[in-house]
Amino acid sequence: MTGPSLLSNKICPASFLFACRWRWKAALKSISPLVFLGFARLISTSGVDYQVHVGEYGVHWNFFFTLAAVSILTSIIRIHPKYCGTVGMLVLAGYQVWLNFGLNKYLTSDERSGDIIGQNKEGVYSIFGYWGMYLIGVSLGYFLFHDLSSKGKIRSTQVVKVWVLAASFWILAIILDSYVERVSRRMCNFAYVMLVFGQNFQVISILTLAGSISHDKNLVLEEAFNQNMLGAFLVANILTGLVNLSVDTLSASPLAAFMILVAYTFTLCMLTGLAHFSGVRIKFW
Repeated sequence: MTGPSLLSNKICPASFLFACRWRWKAALKSISPLVFLGFARLISTSGVDYQVHVGEYGVHWNFFFTLAAVSILTSIIRIHPKYCGTVGMLVLAGYQVWLNFGLNKYLTSDERSGDIIGQNKEGVYSIFGYWGMYLIGVSLGYFLFHDLSSKGKIRSTQVVKVWVLAASFWILAIILDSYVERVSRRMCNFAYVMLVFGQNFQVISILTLAGSISHDKNLVLEEAFNQNMLGAFLVANILTGLVNLSVDTLSASPLAAFMILVAYTFTLCMLTGLAHFSGVRIKFW
């Protein structure tokens, strides 16, 4: 009895290799559009002499490559949503310790070696911060909203939790910014991650409050963005590029900047809403 049972619990090497190969293929398939968009942005910005701040992501890097890197890490290293929060906090804590022990000085300096990592040091090293951010977001989404699809509406307890989380993340961002390290998008440090969560949960808290009052369904604009997240992100990038090519944003007055942002937000929401009503969904893989 023990012999067959032990054999049945062993993992077949061939099956393991097949699973790993399938996981790699799935990961590469999922990131291929992001890699394509990353190179397309690199080529297009270079072709039109678009203003690019090298200190943001690096010489060749952009956020599409960061999304691809996080996606492939997530596809290869499978973690249950229950434990994503713990792993994400450990990743961020370890990365922050590394930053405090000298990595931050290297990332904020003008020093760049000739290799691909040195040329794109900001984008490459910030992957750890964005990966930790993603893992914590998965965990929070699992514990807050995973049972809402069956219930059909947001309970008041969820609304309270979201508001408490929004306040908590804002407080953590202020504490980390004051006593650990200043908020830095360039490095995607712990303080920046908490700031992003604070801003996002502040928006989510308003949406959940509206949803709890309506007791019907999600807001139309919310549904539109949920249907076309990547499409909305692409449109937002294109609109940002058009603004930067046509307006000297660095010397714009506060009133002009505000008007540009209002027009930008209205245009983005209008295009996303039209795509939603027309049934257009940009997801082709």
